[in-house]
Amino acid sequence: MTIHFPQERPEYCARDLVIVFPAEVDGTRVQCAITAEALEDHFGAPSLREDDLIEAFDAHRLPIEEAARDLLNEVGAKPVMMHSGYFRFCD
Repeated sequence: MTIHFPQERPEYCARDLVIVFPAEVDGTRVQCAITAEALEDHFGAPSLREDDLIEAFDAHRLPIEEAARDLLNEVGAKPVMMHSGYFRFCD
């Protein structure tokens, strides 16, 4: 399985309090998301403000993408949502 993360700006979804970013799995575009709570708990976001969440995501993009890669390897070309609890097992 080939997994690639396009280097596009992540998007903030205020309704769900998540940062959304794309992945491509064997050429199929897949939505990945990480919760604001996970960014606060594990990646140093100081608040739920969009700027703080994007900054935390950008500063830790590689480990976040690696976690998404692990999930995508398990589920295939399906959207993934990473919650704070998931990263407790990654630390």
